[in-house]
Amino acid sequence: MGEPIIEVEGLTFGYDARTILHDISFRIDEPGFYCIIGPNGVGKSTLIRCITGHIKPDSGKVSVYGKEVKDYKLSELAKTVGYVPVMNADFNVLTVLDTVLIGRYSHQRWRTTPEDLAIAHGALESMDIGDLAMRYFSELSAGQRQKVSLARGLVQEPRILILDEPTSNLDIRHQMYVSAFLKTLCEKTAMTILMISHDLNLAAKFSDEVLVMEPPGKLYGMGAPKDIVTEEMIERVYEVPCEVIDDHGSPHVILQIRGPQHRTS
Repeated sequence: MGEPIIEVEGLTFGYDARTILHDISFRIDEPGFYCIIGPNGVGKSTLIRCITGHIKPDSGKVSVYGKEVKDYKLSELAKTVGYVPVMNADFNVLTVLDTVLIGRYSHQRWRTTPEDLAIAHGALESMDIGDLAMRYFSELSAGQRQKVSLARGLVQEPRILILDEPTSNLDIRHQMYVSAFLKTLCEKTAMTILMISHDLNLAAKFSDEVLVMEPPGKLYGMGAPKDIVTEEMIERVYEVPCEVIDDHGSPHVILQIRGPQHRTS
């Protein structure tokens, strides 16, 4: 087995006296599309922020291409690992184009070049929002903002792209479009994408492997969707009864709603 793309070993992290992540270990050895799933509050966003170097673990280590994240220079890591967080109101005063160009900062020197502009416009077109380039970020819908956020990640041209719920605020059609786009991007460019998702069926349909986190911030397991997205996993991790059926080779989750029994008179 060769050098892992991402390796997390014994990762523990907490805020004050509260431990968020408990001894997390996993590795990603091949380029591909990977999804992190799990209930709210299990530390999914905290985990990816440890991988991107935004926060430092209390113990354990995170390595990217065989080098610990803490040993990277910020500019060097930014060229290797692109990170797309949930965007906030700080971007409201910028145009869509300027917002996306921020993603080019690790490649720029003193000014924006024609190449930077071409890459930014290309990313907007790939998200089908090229016509919004000169609109202000504050004028966009939630779904449009999500697409701008993705475009800002793409212009970094990273080897690894880490996304925090990129399909949130999108309707069903655009969720499918973005998920299929990311899958194709991995296949065409040998990029590694690590994405947090709350949609089990999207994760199961498009990802190469799924990483499941469970309370209280532990790793349940990691593997191919058909092996990890099971009725047993969902009932244990989410505490929700369900049926998992085969959908052309991918598991598909059907939730079973068990409400109170009603008597008829």
